[in-house]
Parts: sequence; C-alpha cells; structure tokens
Amino acid sequence: MSRVHDMGGRYGDGAVDPTDNAVFAKDWHARALALTLAAGSLGQWNIDISRHARESLSPKDYSRFSYYEKWLAALADMLVERGVITRVELTTGHGAGLSELADRVLKADKVAGVLAQGSPYTRPDVEARFSVGEAVRTRRPARNTKVTGGHTRLPVYASGIQGEIVLRHGTHVLPDSNAHGLGEAAEPLYAVAFSARDLWGEEAQDGDEVVLDLWQSYLEPA
Repeated sequence: MSRVHDMGGRYGDGAVDPTDNAVFAKDWHARALALTLAAGSLGQWNIDISRHARESLSPKDYSRFSYYEKWLAALADMLVERGVITRVELTTGHGAGLSELADRVLKADKVAGVLAQGSPYTRPDVEARFSVGEAVRTRRPARNTKVTGGHTRLPVYASGIQGEIVLRHGTHVLPDSNAHGLGEAAEPLYAVAFSARDLWGEEAQDGDEVVLDLWQSYLEPA
C-alpha cells in the first residue's frame, strides 16, 4: 500500500499554478530550509532518509501541515531518532550540553561552498539492461521490494504502465536501499516516457506525455 504523499493524479486538489514563482511565502520558510540544510551537514542521514522521514509522517499530520511544516516535523523526528538530540531537548528548546557533533557545525561562511559542491549520487557505470527506444513496463505494485512500507521513487499512478526509454542517465544510488541503511545498491537510471492517456485516461490530452526518471529494478521488458 502507498503512503499519503503518493497523490499524483488524485482528484480534488485543483490545477497546478505555473505562475507562482514565490521562493518563500513566509519568512520562517527560509529559516526552516536553512535549519534542514544545517542539520544535514551533521552527516547523520542522506537525502533518501530525509525524504522517507517526510513520507512517514502520520496521514493526519501530512494532510494538514504546510510544505515547510512537513520539513520541520520530519527533521525533528530524524534528530531524535538518530540521537542527535533528546526528546526532552526538543520539547524544552534547551540543549543538555555540548553535542558530540559540534565540530561539524555548518558556519555561515561555508554555506555557499557546501551548496555549490552538492552531493552527487552518480556512481561508476554498471551494465544497463535496457536501451534507448526500448519499450518497458513498470513494476506493479509500486512498492519497495526490500523494506515493507519503505521508500520508493516509483509513483502509484505509473505502476504497471508501458513506456519507452528516451534517455539513460548513467548509474545512480538506489533510493529504495539508501533510505534504509542497506547500502547504495547503485543501478542504471532511465528517463521513461509514458502516454498521458495511458496514465490518466481520456481526461488527458491526446499526444501529451509524462517523462519519469526510473531505476532499472522498477522496470521489466514490455
């Protein structure tokens, strides 16, 4: 079964507004992003772990929280779960002493360099099973095959649908494994084009397509 975040193609949420170019709607949103980046520099989790933490919020909280409230809630969960802070420190807002991770603090003058450097998830190439132009079908159901209820980047709306490989991105860390401390398990990553009609039915405009980046283990020959 999917988690509450997997809502692609759901009725009732309205159209996406492509004219909304605001970076931060409120001042505290910028602080939430900064806090998340600073905590990430402590090296206690990776991007896949953090995504899974947001997805694992209770459906009630996920539905009522705004975007950056989800970030802060997941960050609080990770900080306590990984032992960076205690639940008492979190609830009181006061530390119990100098953290063992204090030497990893991200100073203001280092932020630009850290962000520019990024954290590449490309890895040395391994043999690709599929080629550009080849027809493939996505795994059904769309679930993590390594961890029950675990993180995956295959959305439910694209599960069991035939598409075509349009690009190979090389080899990348597999989120389904990396999010759960099971190793990087790097695999070939492909851009796969799907007919919008195949995904959404007659509500979609004929000729439109959706392109998803999907890992090799998500795919099988069509």
